Amino acid sequence: MKILVPVKRVLDYNVKVRVKADQSGVDLSNVKMSMNPFDEIAVEEATRLKEKGVVTEIVAVSIGPAQARDTIVTALTIGADRGILIQTDQDVEPLAVAKLLKAVIEQEKPDLVIMGKQAIDGDNNATGQMLAALTGWPQATFASKVVIEGTEALVTREVDGGLQTVGVQLPAVITTDLRLNEPRYASLPNIMKAKKKPLDVKAVADYGVDVAPRLKVVKVAEPPKRGAGKKVADAAELVADLKAAGVL
Repeated sequence: MKILVPVKRVLDYNVKVRVKADQSGVDLSNVKMSMNPFDEIAVEEATRLKEKGVVTEIVAVSIGPAQARDTIVTALTIGADRGILIQTDQDVEPLAVAKLLKAVIEQEKPDLVIMGKQAIDGDNNATGQMLAALTGWPQATFASKVVIEGTEALVTREVDGGLQTVGVQLPAVITTDLRLNEPRYASLPNIMKAKKKPLDVKAVADYGVDVAPRLKVVKVAEPPKRGAGKKVADAAELVADLKAAGVL
């Protein structure tokens, strides 16, 4: 079985986000970038399936600037066998990403796509669903557990009422949630091995996909600062203040 794992280079989740002065977007200059956390979970899950003998090959693919090569190397360090970088300096929207991934699927013919449910920069939570629609494959989103049984994937997902387990026939698209696993730390031997693994660099034109933007960012602004708190003498004053604020 071959698994395709899309990975995205995003602003590191430990970095404080700064908005550009013209409010056109987030300032990415001189800040740490890393793999999208949900994608890292997807790579880890694919690696665990390979360690169980279910998977024979893991292909990591990223769409982004030349620096996204480092993101693929991180995936190779965790356990991916080879990588594909579709290099572009353009900010590619979810629909264009899904179309590019569909083109990669047509070439690679994987049995399963495991990807993060969303990227922490745009928070669109759309690419996985769009990819499933474009390929006509079944999908299972927000996976907290994945079990492969023959040609079927049993996916447990968290819903409002508890847990739901769905079965999807392969090939399929699965998106990962935070509680699926905890990604491993990269060991020195794996870091050295990753440097020798193949990594192909492609262009958007190689896939014949139109990635022209269809959305326009009107404004990006920081959330309003929280006001100062207030100490109350007793519960009665607290209730009175809550009533005055219209909370009670």
